[in-house]
Amino acid sequence: MRGINRRSLLGAGVGAAAALGLAACGGDDQGKAGPSGPGKGGDATGRPTAPATPTQDAGRPIGDGSTADTGKQPHQPDAPVPLEPGQTPPQFVIFSWDGAGEVGNGLFPRFLELAKAHDAAMTFFLSGIYLLPESKKHLYRPPNNRAGASDIGYLTDDHIKDTLKYVRQAWLEGHEIGTHFNGHFCGGSGSVAHWTPADWQNEIDQAVGFVTRWKTHSGWTDLDPLPFDYTKELIGGRTPCLLGQDKLLPTAKRLGWRYDASSPGGRQTWPVKRQGIWDLPLQAIPFPGRSFEVLSMDYNMLANQSKNSTKGMPSRYPGWRKQATEAYLAGFRRAYESNRAPFYIGNHFEQWNGGIYMDAVEEALKGMAGKKDVRLVSFRQFVDWLDVQDPKILARLRTLGVGESPAGGWNAFLRPA
Repeated sequence: MRGINRRSLLGAGVGAAAALGLAACGGDDQGKAGPSGPGKGGDATGRPTAPATPTQDAGRPIGDGSTADTGKQPHQPDAPVPLEPGQTPPQFVIFSWDGAGEVGNGLFPRFLELAKAHDAAMTFFLSGIYLLPESKKHLYRPPNNRAGASDIGYLTDDHIKDTLKYVRQAWLEGHEIGTHFNGHFCGGSGSVAHWTPADWQNEIDQAVGFVTRWKTHSGWTDLDPLPFDYTKELIGGRTPCLLGQDKLLPTAKRLGWRYDASSPGGRQTWPVKRQGIWDLPLQAIPFPGRSFEVLSMDYNMLANQSKNSTKGMPSRYPGWRKQATEAYLAGFRRAYESNRAPFYIGNHFEQWNGGIYMDAVEEALKGMAGKKDVRLVSFRQFVDWLDVQDPKILARLRTLGVGESPAGGWNAFLRPA
């Protein structure tokens, strides 16, 4: 499988992942190798009560009509408010998807339906080349790589059309569309690990161009536009293999991004800003039955179960599925029952090891949804909340370590001195 051919951790724990950021890369093996809103609300999730529907006025076309300004995004929670003194913080959980292409395996619509059923919002990190026909791949000029090169496959025309359909639906149902950039280069001299701020600017410009000019590149002028202005929608992303964040951040800041989700091996504590941007990393979580912790992403589960093979021993699938599910739930419970640190989970629309990781994340989401104070939100919605909080309150929350409960309870802990 093209995207999986990386250096691996081969069973190593999160310590190596934190140092290298490799076992969380995921591969985004969509394309050639493959053919995958919240409804009610008004509860602790803060979701609106109107039923979700993937329709909206056509709006004002932008550029060549690949995108359109249709106004305020539907199905968003009420404007966030600061925590009251002594109030228990919400438990935020953010499910995100790298690549976000529908390649005929039905996973994109599956998780849109799951989100709708449980009043969840998610973040979809769209790979720009997933909207560029392979016949036009020469238009992609990746930094430090040959024209048209990509370590993930280009999608077929039909799969591009399906991806457009579900990206459109996702936004109209209240989800966020971020970026996973383009060619997913993780090894060799062309790796994103070696890119400069100028290289990242080049890559981002191209990713935005592929999303905002897909009609020009494809000739499919009869299809509906994406219903958002991507230059305004795009406020964050996740780099390939969690590499290159240090050099990305100056460019992200210059572009006005508000967060980055590229750092590996984060602890389950309240976030900080780096260079003025919220740093929202994948996190180390308990790995049942093992002496180490694992990154909160499906690929890292795979790397520690089947030694990077996407087709391990079928007889072990049930046990691996149970272990992955319990890892997500253990990470959730550790935060929910202690410091209420936000919990970030990364995924790919893949059928690795018989699809067990897709089943695991679905079961984990079901185990989290509906609990008191739990909010299943997008990264955009989470940073909206962070940005209205009292900096002194956030600083106080950051003093709580992994699994550490507030002394004297929340009422005492978050009361003014």
